[in-house]
Amino acid sequence: MMGIAGLIYLAMTLFADYENVISSFKKFSWYLFPILLVLSFLNYISRFIKWEYYLRIIDVRIPLVDSFSIFMSGLVMSVTPGKMGELLKAYLVKQITNEPISKTAPIILVERITDFVSLVLIALLGAYVFEYGQTTVIGVGLFFVLIIIILSNKSLAIKILSLFEKISFLKPLTSKFHEMYDSSYKLLKPKPLVLMTLFSFVSWGFECLGYYIILVNFDIQIPMIFLWAAFSYSFATIIGAITLLPGGLGVTDGSLTYFIVDKKYPMDVAVASTFIIRAVTLWFAVFVGVVSVLLYQKRFGKITFSLSENENK
Repeated sequence: MMGIAGLIYLAMTLFADYENVISSFKKFSWYLFPILLVLSFLNYISRFIKWEYYLRIIDVRIPLVDSFSIFMSGLVMSVTPGKMGELLKAYLVKQITNEPISKTAPIILVERITDFVSLVLIALLGAYVFEYGQTTVIGVGLFFVLIIIILSNKSLAIKILSLFEKISFLKPLTSKFHEMYDSSYKLLKPKPLVLMTLFSFVSWGFECLGYYIILVNFDIQIPMIFLWAAFSYSFATIIGAITLLPGGLGVTDGSLTYFIVDKKYPMDVAVASTFIIRAVTLWFAVFVGVVSVLLYQKRFGKITFSLSENENK
């Protein structure tokens, strides 16, 4: 994955002219870099609070330190399609508590749903103000609204689950599907749905603020620049995620670069700003995840996976 990312960034750098990109990096005030990392870490902390809230809804109790270790370890999977690799967290919960994966895995799904809904809300205002991408943003929003409606309608969801029961090779998994749905239904009730979507709105706001700081530092002057930064960052994140490419590699990066070039700023500035925001968000998350996994294994032993594991308590 790092190799693919390297090739993408190399191509962007060569296209922009290597020397000009290096020159742009030199113009950046690097004393701001720690501030950007803090903003990203605040995103992780707020998402951890959301994780804890969801665990309590489905009545899974884990010591706070262990829960924090599990959540941060999940960040190592940030470079996976839609971050669904964070299902690792459900496996680690099972290792510590013996709670079945089918009970806790829906948390990762609901995290992604509330993330997307909050990103759509951020992008929607900008899409109309800047008259760009309205159809895409609304389409993605409607897709997740449909998922929420289906999962929140118990009678409809049960009918869909009954269809799976008629498929012979899925029949043995029926009880797990029902347990997964039971957790999903609890997590998507109106109160947690609204509360955690607003919480996600704040979480993503930290990274949007970081991108705004980067753009201002590069002397990018656009009317309503904070709104534009929030829109372009959220829109690029959405586009990258729906492609199901790991971490949105290439698509998110290209979209961020395009938005700046489209405003008549030099390619080297666009590439440099994209490099920096992706370093302090995506790649910093992976770094934090790697460190957390190492610390987790030091406390609980090596993480091993078994395809035939028994999920029963």
